Amino acid sequence: MLFYTHDDCLRHEMQRGHPERPDRLRAVNQSLSASGLTDSFDCRTAQPIDADGLAAIHGPSYLDKLNVASPASGLVRLDPDTAMSPGTLRAAALAAGAVTGAVREVLSGVDKRAFCAVRPPGHHAEMGAAMGFCYYNSIALGAALALEQVDRVAVLDFDVHHGNGTVDAFKDRPEALVCSSFQHPFYPYRYVDVDARNIVNTPLPAATDGAAFRRAIERDWATAINAHRPDLILVSAGFDAHRDDPLGGLLLDDEDFRWVTEFIVDLAEIHAGGRVVSALEGGYDLAALGRCAALHAEALSAFEPLLPLKGE
Repeated sequence: MLFYTHDDCLRHEMQRGHPERPDRLRAVNQSLSASGLTDSFDCRTAQPIDADGLAAIHGPSYLDKLNVASPASGLVRLDPDTAMSPGTLRAAALAAGAVTGAVREVLSGVDKRAFCAVRPPGHHAEMGAAMGFCYYNSIALGAALALEQVDRVAVLDFDVHHGNGTVDAFKDRPEALVCSSFQHPFYPYRYVDVDARNIVNTPLPAATDGAAFRRAIERDWATAINAHRPDLILVSAGFDAHRDDPLGGLLLDDEDFRWVTEFIVDLAEIHAGGRVVSALEGGYDLAALGRCAALHAEALSAFEPLLPLKGE
């Protein structure tokens, strides 16, 4: 399996005590290393996405606004929860470049699957707005790039927060299926009611446990993916639905993240030649994040089917 990361993703900073902190990425990479997984991965150093790549999703006025706001020192707040430091835009460009690079390699046949351990997250970034700790929508940029080469993609987002930015990017593009599971009602309170066949929202009430989560995913996502038949599946992998996470109210356990990863890879084997590109989104309890990211990466790289691979 391909594995993308970059040390400069650690240089993005927000205010002291902010949950989206460099230690998140350290926790993921330390857990992957301690488990021995990175020894078996094809490790790649992420390269930053360029301006043309960003323009596939984000408009020029928005990109100009970020570039102008980027500080030489200190912090610039974009909203009460989201600030920029001198290292922010490079880290965001590397995160997006990791995903687009992984898409290129997977579609060229280098490997069937890839995991991008990067930050800042991206799935809240709308076409013209930064929010929710997100600046560039890495997974949407990867999906847009993939659609230059294939007919259909699916973006599957399991996170305690709705992937509003990805829905914004593809709500009018039926070739991209977007499935998002999230606590509801909850931040960001946007794009939850989009009425489009390619947008599948799976809202979950607070205190939803793993068994109810699995039932909802099987009910909503399998039907949609089987109908859409994507050529590539992209994953927004958020681990803040874990019961230990300080920002959410869902009650998933470690094994629920292994299960949902195996479920996704199984459907990719049926419809997409096994091709999956995953990128880190949320997850703010460092211990749970490290464990669950390792389980996710292990399940991506060591696939055993949950379902008979019979095609339809």
